[in-house]
Amino acid sequence: MNQRNLLDVDWSKIPAPTDDGGAAHLKGMAVPPVSLLATNDTQVTLSALRGRTVVFAYPRTGEPGKIGLVDDWDMIPGARGCTPQTCAFRDLFADLRAAGAAQVFGLSTQSNDYQTEMASRLHLPFPVLSDEKLELTHALKLPTMEVAGLTLIRRLALIVDDARIKEVFYPVFPPDRNAGDVLEWLKRNPRGAA
Repeated sequence: MNQRNLLDVDWSKIPAPTDDGGAAHLKGMAVPPVSLLATNDTQVTLSALRGRTVVFAYPRTGEPGKIGLVDDWDMIPGARGCTPQTCAFRDLFADLRAAGAAQVFGLSTQSNDYQTEMASRLHLPFPVLSDEKLELTHALKLPTMEVAGLTLIRRLALIVDDARIKEVFYPVFPPDRNAGDVLEWLKRNPRGAA
């Protein structure tokens, strides 16, 4: 299937993911000391970051005009929407920072080369982390799906305070509203509040 406009999606025709409990264990967990390559050519160790960090994860972004990973990608619950989710975080980046996010990162199992092209094409103001070797995915036991022989992270978002997961958004649907949901949570839960 050819990738159409990646942002033009009728969510009523896309199956929503259900809560399979795959992220239930994450809230309260310490982030392990795993270093990941970022699209700004740095190594990022989330466990070493101080302050509040937002990490949104997704299966894989598409490329306009390119063949999709599998023909029925849109019908896999939770698969479609990586580009709309990423663009929503881009568009709300300044608001997320103003609401207390010291850092914002995207995360997927795609290669850094693939992600660097996507980050440039979409004009992202934040780095995207590559967990191509599944180190963080396995260490945190993130929910995954297998598609075309690849292990992909199921869509979720994490709020991390000083290397400890404070809040988990899972499942995420529709994906383009995830950034707004995270922003509202940040506004309702300022850092240091009881």
